[in-house]
Amino acid sequence: MKGTPFLAEMTFGELCGSMLRLFIYGEFLRLTRGENVKEDQTRRRRPRSDGRKNRERLLETARTAFGSGEIDIPLDEIARRASVGIGTLYRHFANRDALIEAVYRAELNRLAASATHLADTYAPVEALRAWLKLFVDYIATKQVIAPALNSLIGGTDAIYADSRAVLTTAIGGLVARAVESGDIRPDIEPIDLLCALTGVSIYATGLGWEERAKRLVDILIAGSRPGG
Repeated sequence: MKGTPFLAEMTFGELCGSMLRLFIYGEFLRLTRGENVKEDQTRRRRPRSDGRKNRERLLETARTAFGSGEIDIPLDEIARRASVGIGTLYRHFANRDALIEAVYRAELNRLAASATHLADTYAPVEALRAWLKLFVDYIATKQVIAPALNSLIGGTDAIYADSRAVLTTAIGGLVARAVESGDIRPDIEPIDLLCALTGVSIYATGLGWEERAKRLVDILIAGSRPGG
């Protein structure tokens, strides 16, 4: 009778080959009780969740340190403050430049993602107004971490070029919705709104410039209205 020989009749080589096939094709998993499989899947998922949390803590810790003027803070000190090992830091960020760039991109991506949330939550012109005020906060954060960014060995041209594309796409969608709804004029260029607020930040001095810039947002919106 053809088929797999009974275990007692197998040679040592046949037995090893059969077990290897079972391992490769997952037969051991199918023979495992459901409870154990579920526990194994949970263990595999948990490290990914922990990894995300560790990465977020490292980014926030680094952003706070850079913003406080600790540009030369050792990476092992960042890891210590984030309550992770230095090996965990290096698993997420290969070197200091990678960490600095990640801090900047995290702020950029947060701002870009907010455009979709605001568009789903508010009327077109109010979504645009709210996003422009968040853009002011983004500029403030960028100023805070600017010394760290300027220390990048490869310079900032590449990441700033990327940020322009991301920001233009985000505000472009909001402006298009506001134009379609009739809330602002069709001749308003999204980049002009960004440049107006960026210009204020360049000449900003002293505390409270962010609030002045946010008041400018209301003026820009008013001036963008039909007949404004």
